[in-house]
Amino acid sequence: MERKRILTGDRPTGKLHLGHYVGSLANRVRLQDEYECFFIIADLHTLTTKPEKENIEQLSENVHSAVLDYLSVGIDPKKSVIYLQSAVPEVTELALFFQNLITVPRLSRVPSLKEMAQNAHIEEMPFGLLGYPVLQAADILLPRAHLVPVGKDNEAHVEVTREIARRFNYLYGETFPIPEAMISEFGSLAGTDGNAKMSKSLNNAIFLSDDEKTVIKRVMSMYTDPKRIRADIPGTVEGNPVFIYHDAFNPNKAEIEDLKARYRAGKVGDIEVKEKLARALNTFLDPIRERRAYYESQKGLVEEILYEGTMRMREEARQTLSLAKKAMGMSSVWNRISRKAEERQKKAASGQVGE
Repeated sequence: MERKRILTGDRPTGKLHLGHYVGSLANRVRLQDEYECFFIIADLHTLTTKPEKENIEQLSENVHSAVLDYLSVGIDPKKSVIYLQSAVPEVTELALFFQNLITVPRLSRVPSLKEMAQNAHIEEMPFGLLGYPVLQAADILLPRAHLVPVGKDNEAHVEVTREIARRFNYLYGETFPIPEAMISEFGSLAGTDGNAKMSKSLNNAIFLSDDEKTVIKRVMSMYTDPKRIRADIPGTVEGNPVFIYHDAFNPNKAEIEDLKARYRAGKVGDIEVKEKLARALNTFLDPIRERRAYYESQKGLVEEILYEGTMRMREEARQTLSLAKKAMGMSSVWNRISRKAEERQKKAASGQVGE
């Protein structure tokens, strides 16, 4: 039985953090044995909010870092395809076809687009950002993916893909599977500053590549219960980032429950709670650091993995675009032109066509 396919990935805008891990990376590692996985480094998507030359110049380093993060958490290039979006030209052609299957008002209702514009300090919506979900639909449907592991905030993007796939299939015949969103059970991870979401731009993240001392420093400065000014004051556990992180990364559940009980009773200080969290996080990150160090030491290996994955994806992309064009009838136009031209050239070569 043929395995179902997964497509997901990241924009290479900087280092990946623990929020990425709980939101998607952990799922990817778990699913790569069960599904045929395609992981995209979506560099074209960075242009929607960061089109400036200085940002483009950082892409090479950011792409390298993202692939290192993938490999360090346990994504296996022998099991999964890791590829660079901009090196697969078929994605933009497929996106062009899809642009005609959805309306501007529908795209305007995608809630995350306005948030992306605000975070990037964009006052007026660029065409590329409005069409972000359309290009994303091409990303998803180019490998004909069945599942898309995403955070809750990207579920609406997958719904746009589903609508486009249904519309295409209705107009031109069954060509694409209708993909399902696979939402992480944990959801998004709160930022170290207490904000609702960990974010690179807000500098409230713990990165997968952080060393031991950096993790300790970030944890010790974490936001906790603002009403708790002394250790003997009962504190709130619910919604407290320190305990959210304990629940996500500390495997010692008995220790967590003990800390929660004492915190609620005002019998433990923030320092002890944070020190135990830092220890748990560094224990979690140690094998990730080891794998990262290995891949960093193998010069050119990261690039080789990305190159081979991209070439594999290009094969899939050519097949998919051929299927789409055939279904639409687009390929018949060029086929007729090329056939007629070849016939004339053959006649000319044999002297059957006059001047």
